[in-house]
Amino acid sequence: MLSVHPISTPLGDFRVVYSTIGLASVDFPGQAHAIPPNLTAPSSVNLNQWHPLSIAALLAMTSGQAPKRLPPLDLSRGSEFQQAVWRELLAIPLGHTRTYGELAARLGNPSGSRAVGAACGANPIPVIVPCHRVLAANGKLGGFSGGAGWKNRLLQIEGVLLA
Repeated sequence: MLSVHPISTPLGDFRVVYSTIGLASVDFPGQAHAIPPNLTAPSSVNLNQWHPLSIAALLAMTSGQAPKRLPPLDLSRGSEFQQAVWRELLAIPLGHTRTYGELAARLGNPSGSRAVGAACGANPIPVIVPCHRVLAANGKLGGFSGGAGWKNRLLQIEGVLLA
């Protein structure tokens, strides 16, 4: 049986999915993406430890605070490059932004901003893996898997003022 659970926040009910590795996906309120194939549910012991961490992390982040602790994250469905981008996203502090080009340069590929954008768009754990903190070179929002409205809203909650 798959491990799919709602998490209620002031911004609505998110849906999270767990694997045997950890938190595998987050869906925004009103969005229900297909459950990743070949996902095996975690043990009840792991779920009982991980789900409260996911709740606390989403509540903190949707309130403009940094989570104290994250659940284990299952980033295994991404390519090696995508996983590298997602790890870089985790290093962007709350209330700060980077551009796609800055992330590409940090990953040793200064001309890879489009590839970074694609990796951000494929991020299965938005909000917690904060792809909303990545902007286009001109300081504009750029794309976002949850939609530009969600990206703007999350940045505003974090105190980021856009030009």
